Amino acid sequence: MDCVFCKIVKGEIPSKKVYEDGNVIAFLDINPLSEGHTLVIPKKHAENIFDVSEEELSKVMQVVKKISKKRLEEGAKGVNILQNNGKEAGQLVNHIHFHVVPRNGNDKLRFWP
Repeated sequence: MDCVFCKIVKGEIPSKKVYEDGNVIAFLDINPLSEGHTLVIPKKHAENIFDVSEEELSKVMQVVKKISKKRLEEGAKGVNILQNNGKEAGQLVNHIHFHVVPRNGNDKLRFWP
């Protein structure tokens, strides 16, 4: 399998991990939208939200919540939690992942028109 996120899980590609347990890994995005922009993924490969098991999705979402709370404790005013399914929806890596994007009032990021 030639999945970049699976290679990160295996340690074949370096990453700046901020969380890891037996099922989930979280690491800083290589092209962050804001400081602390974190990707949260299951270690077990699943292409998108339709392929991941309910159990794995639950574990991932628990970590998404932990990372989001941590970003707020670090000073973010809010967070966006983003997830894309399929190329047409903007999914660039075919391994389910959630973006935790810390937000501040003056960051100028706009996800919706």
